[in-house]
Amino acid sequence: MKKQKLSVLAVLFAFLATAVLPLNVMADQERSTFTVGFDAEFPPYGYQDTETGEYVGFDLSLAEEVCSRRGWTLVKQPIDWDSKDMELKTGAIDCIWNGFTMNGREDDYTWSVPYVDNSQVAIVRSDSGITELSQLAGKIVAVQSDSSALAAFTGDDATEENKALAESFADLQQVGDYNSAFLNLQSGAVDAVCMDIGVANYEMEARGGGFTMLDERISSEEYGIGFLLGNTELRDKVQETLLEMLEDGTFDSIAEDWGLTDSVCLKGNTGSANGSSTFTVGFDAEFPPYGYQDTETGEYIGFDLSLAEEVCSRRGWTLVKQPIDWDSKDMELKTGAIDCIWNGFTMNGRETDYTWSTPYVDNSQVAIVRSDSGITELSQLAGKIVAVQSDSSALAAFTGADATEENKALAESFADLQQVGDYNTAFLNLQSGAVDAVCMDIGVANYEMEARGGGFTMLDERISSEEYGIGFLLGNTELRDQVQETLLEMLADGTFDRIAEEWGLSDSVCLSAEDQLSDEAAAYEKASLWDKLANVCGQLLKGVGASLAIFLLTLLFSLPLGLLIAFGRMSKFKPLSWLVKLYISIVRGTPLMLQLLVVFFGPYFLFGVSTSGNYRFYAVIIGFSLNYAAYFAEIYRSGIQAVPVGQHEACEILGYSRPQKFFKIVFPQMLKNIIPSITNEVITLVKDTSLAFAISYTEMFTLAKQVAAAEATIMPLFIAGVFYYVFNFIVAMIMDKLEKKMNYFR
Repeated sequence: MKKQKLSVLAVLFAFLATAVLPLNVMADQERSTFTVGFDAEFPPYGYQDTETGEYVGFDLSLAEEVCSRRGWTLVKQPIDWDSKDMELKTGAIDCIWNGFTMNGREDDYTWSVPYVDNSQVAIVRSDSGITELSQLAGKIVAVQSDSSALAAFTGDDATEENKALAESFADLQQVGDYNSAFLNLQSGAVDAVCMDIGVANYEMEARGGGFTMLDERISSEEYGIGFLLGNTELRDKVQETLLEMLEDGTFDSIAEDWGLTDSVCLKGNTGSANGSSTFTVGFDAEFPPYGYQDTETGEYIGFDLSLAEEVCSRRGWTLVKQPIDWDSKDMELKTGAIDCIWNGFTMNGRETDYTWSTPYVDNSQVAIVRSDSGITELSQLAGKIVAVQSDSSALAAFTGADATEENKALAESFADLQQVGDYNTAFLNLQSGAVDAVCMDIGVANYEMEARGGGFTMLDERISSEEYGIGFLLGNTELRDQVQETLLEMLADGTFDRIAEEWGLSDSVCLSAEDQLSDEAAAYEKASLWDKLANVCGQLLKGVGASLAIFLLTLLFSLPLGLLIAFGRMSKFKPLSWLVKLYISIVRGTPLMLQLLVVFFGPYFLFGVSTSGNYRFYAVIIGFSLNYAAYFAEIYRSGIQAVPVGQHEACEILGYSRPQKFFKIVFPQMLKNIIPSITNEVITLVKDTSLAFAISYTEMFTLAKQVAAAEATIMPLFIAGVFYYVFNFIVAMIMDKLEKKMNYFR
C-alpha cells in the first residue's frame, strides 16, 4: 500500500477505532479450524440452501471433506468479494475457495493446482435473435464486478479481439451478483450476461428456460484455491488431501453431485469408485449402542451398523461405514458423500426434511444424574446445569418447535442448558460435577451407564418419546424402498429381532410390516407458493436478530456519545473544539462502508495485528456507533442553540447552576426540537444495517440476497423490503407519539 493511502487510513482509524476491543492474533500452529472465504451468491460453487439455511456448493463440499480428513473444523465465511484480499491479508480467512480464477492472478496468491477448467460464455434471452458474439455490438452487456468475464474484456491479458468486442458494446455494465444480472437480462435492461460456464449452467437450469448460451467462448480459465502469498504450508496440506480424494474417487463423486464432471481438471493418480455397488452409511461414531468404535478391534460396530451389514449382504452391496460430524450430516447427504443417515436418527420434527424409512425403534428421552446427587424427579433439575448433545432429540424436546409447554418451562428453570458435541464429554462433565444432569436417548443411556460401571441413576420420568428411522436424501424413494424391503424380509425371517436381542434393544424395536411409508417429504417438495413464502420468511428471520442487534446497540451507544461530542464541539477550549470538528468532518465526509472497513481492517494495516472472525460484530457496532454519534452530535448542537437566549438569562437570574440550567431548562426544549431530525436518523439506521456485510457480517438483507441467488427469484428481496418498511413504520409511529407527547407548548 502506498504511503499516501496509509496516512489516510491512519487519520481515519485514529478517530474511528478509539474503542477497539482486544483482538486475537492467529497462529497456524496446531490448526483446529479452517476458514474458507467465499461469495455466498455464486452457485453452484458457494451459496445458501434455502431449505436448511446452510451454505452449500461444490467448493464447500470439497472443503468439508478436506476438513473431515484433516480433523479441522470448517468455518464457512461469506465475504464481500471486493474485500477478499483484505480478508485474506488480515487473517480473517485462511483461503479464497469459490470458483476463484487463477489466470491473471498468478503472482498475487499462493495457489493450489487448478481443479476446474472453466470458460467464459455469453447468455442471452432465447427470443433475442442473437446467435454470435459479434451480434453483441451496440448491445448492453453485464458482467460481475472483479470477475473473469470483466478481465477477459478489459484486463491486461485480454485479447485484442475481446477488447475490440468490448469497445463495440453500447455499454459494459458491472453488477454485484449474477442474480441481479439475470433479473436485468430477463427484464430487458441488458442484452447479454457474460459469466463462468459452470455458474451459467446452474442459473439457466434454476430459472427454467428462456435463456440461451452462445456457442463461442469468450475465454478459458482455470480455478484454484488462493492462499496468502507465501503460505505454502497450508496450501500443501489442502492440496495433499485433495489428491487423496481424487485417488479414492471422492473428488469425482462430489463433482458429479454438483453437475461439474465435465469441468474438473484435477490431475493425480486416480482410482475408480464403485458407486453402483456400495452403500455408504453416515453415522456418529460416538453414539453407542447404535454406532461406535470397538476399542479392541478398532472396527465401527453397533445395532444400526449390524442392520446395515445384513441389508448389504442380502442386496450384494459393499457397506461403507462413514463416521460424520453430526452438525454436517445434511451437507454430507446433499453432496452425496453418504447415501443415508442411519444412527438412531430421530424422525420426530424432521418429517419433511428427509425421505424416511418406517420407524424401527421406539425411543424415549431420559435424564441421567449422579447417584449421590439426591435428584429423583425432573422438577428437581430447576436451578441445575443440564447437558444435551447439540442437534439432538433431547435438545429438540426442550427448545424445538414441537416441544411441550411443560418441557419448555422445565428448560427455562435450568440454571443453564449446555450443548456438548458427544455423550462421552457429557458424562465426563456429569462425573466431574461440571453439570448436574445429562438428557439423552434411553437406549444410549442404558449402554453408557452399564459401560461406566455404576455411579449414575436414570430418573423414572420420561422427557419425551420419539421414533428412529433411516433418513435418505429428500426424494430418493428408490434407495429407501430397496432398504425398507430388505429390512422387512429380515423382520419376517427373525434376523431383525435376533440382531436387536444381541444389542440389548429387544424392548425398543418397533419395525412392523403394517406400517405404511410416508411421502410427506415428497409433498413438501411440491409445496404451494404460500409454503415456499413461509420457507423464505423462516430463512430471513434468522438474520432479523442480527439486524435488530445492530440497530439497538448502535442507538444505545451513539445517542449518549453524540451528546458528549456535541459538548466538545461547543467547548470554548479551542483545541478540543477543533479536534471534534475534524472528527465530525471525517465521519460525515466519508461513506459508512469505508468506516466499517477501516475499523475492521485498520488494526492489521496500521499495527500488523490480525483480526479474527469474532471481531466482526464488535467492528460493526463500533463503526455504526461512531458514525451515528457524529450525526446525533450536530442534531443535539442545533437543538441546544435553538433554545432562546432569554431562557439562559432567566436561569442566571434565578440562580440555576450550569447542570441545573441544562437538564431542567435547556435539555427538555432541545429534545422537543430535535425529535423530527432524530426520527430521520433512526429510520436511516434501520436501512443502513444492511451495510454490515461490507465486512462480511451476515444480517437480514444479506440473507435475502443469498436466498434470492439460490432460489433464482427476486421474492426474498421484496420480503426484505416489507420487513424494512414495517419496522420503519413502527419506528415512525413511536417517534410521532413521542413528538406529540412533548408538544406541551407551541
